[in-house]
Amino acid sequence: MKIAKTVAVVRYETPQVSVHRAVGLCHGLDHLPARAKVFIKPNIVFWTRAVPFPKWGVITTTRVVEDMIILLKESGIDDITIGEGTVTMSPGDTHTPAHAFESLGYGQLKHRYGVACVNVFERPFVPVDLGNGFKLNFNADAAESDFIVNLPVMKCHNQTIVSLGIKNLKGLIDIPSRKRCHSMQPGRDLHAWVSRLADRMPPMLTLIDGIYTNERGPGFDGKMRRSNILVASADSLSADLVGAKLLGHDPAHVPHLAYAVARRGRPIDLSDIDILGEKVESLACYHEYDFHYSTTAEGCLPVPLAKEGLKGIFYRKYDLSMCTYCSGINGIMLSSIRQAWKGTPWDGVEVLTGKTMQPTPGMRKTILVGKCMYRAHKDHPAIREMIAVKGCPPEPKDLLSALRKAGIEADPGWFEKMDQLPGLFMARFADRPEFEEAHFRAGE
Repeated sequence: MKIAKTVAVVRYETPQVSVHRAVGLCHGLDHLPARAKVFIKPNIVFWTRAVPFPKWGVITTTRVVEDMIILLKESGIDDITIGEGTVTMSPGDTHTPAHAFESLGYGQLKHRYGVACVNVFERPFVPVDLGNGFKLNFNADAAESDFIVNLPVMKCHNQTIVSLGIKNLKGLIDIPSRKRCHSMQPGRDLHAWVSRLADRMPPMLTLIDGIYTNERGPGFDGKMRRSNILVASADSLSADLVGAKLLGHDPAHVPHLAYAVARRGRPIDLSDIDILGEKVESLACYHEYDFHYSTTAEGCLPVPLAKEGLKGIFYRKYDLSMCTYCSGINGIMLSSIRQAWKGTPWDGVEVLTGKTMQPTPGMRKTILVGKCMYRAHKDHPAIREMIAVKGCPPEPKDLLSALRKAGIEADPGWFEKMDQLPGLFMARFADRPEFEEAHFRAGE
């Protein structure tokens, strides 16, 4: 008989107390080695130095990070490293991750508890064989630690449906490995890669931070909620299965979880999980994960833009092959097109992203966004007029130039001040007391 996995579901109510209760219920530190070298992996998916932005539901709260450090210190652990690989639009930018760590109070945590903080892109990577030909390069500090504390945010994701503990480990791999994951090859697509990320990691405690949750994440343009949920388990897959249910999604319909369950020979209906604390049914709330698109003979666009009557623009929906870099500019491109609309249909402009989209015969102008798309179609016979943006990541000035060459008079401000765009989303949370900045400061 297989031993049931244990998952704790706890309402977040009190600093230190709630985290301690969640970890205690699931016995998450019972197998923590004495004098262990512990690596803490929060989720800092994005950061900007230009403006404040809505961190709720996007970034792991500093409150949960600090509470875990306190618990580890109480368990006799002194060797603690916090590490993350935040993707910046300028490769090699070390100032932005450093600013994130300092703004989130990690400097105070270092001073107060003696922890180290590392940007994984400034540290060595080691190759890890995940089986069946799946190989990725992981941060050495994490891969060679004795124990990992994985602190993801409870959020939905527009490509992987949910982003929880297993998906959070993608922040530990290098950029070439991340790009490798964004494949559309059957059986080796993004879902298949993500499903294996926890398979060769050291012993791990996963604590999902659902103080704030994110609908249509993973970024700041999602819809944030104050949910006050913590999910903890010494088994990362079990934590994610329960987390998916809390976000209102059947794990059987989350491909990377279905892959992981099948590989382990486990049931996907949670029947082998002992859930302690709160009942999942009492806390579950459906979170949308996707942005809906409308496709007609006059254009292809997200539904809100289509409803505004934009015509002559075919901005195809992203697929699994679009990696983080191009994802970062996708919303800005669409926003600039939306603002440029003056009521006159554009002249059959198609925008292609990712690695696998195919040009549509009959389009007058085809914008190829990014090096992958340019390499795939630079000689494609169906393209009448090619407008290429060749960079990886694409340069903002080149994106603006491409739109203008296609007859879309986009405002340069969208591209000259891309790092200020998150500030626009702050207005949605003004004067809403449930969204507390204090959760992202140490000691509060």
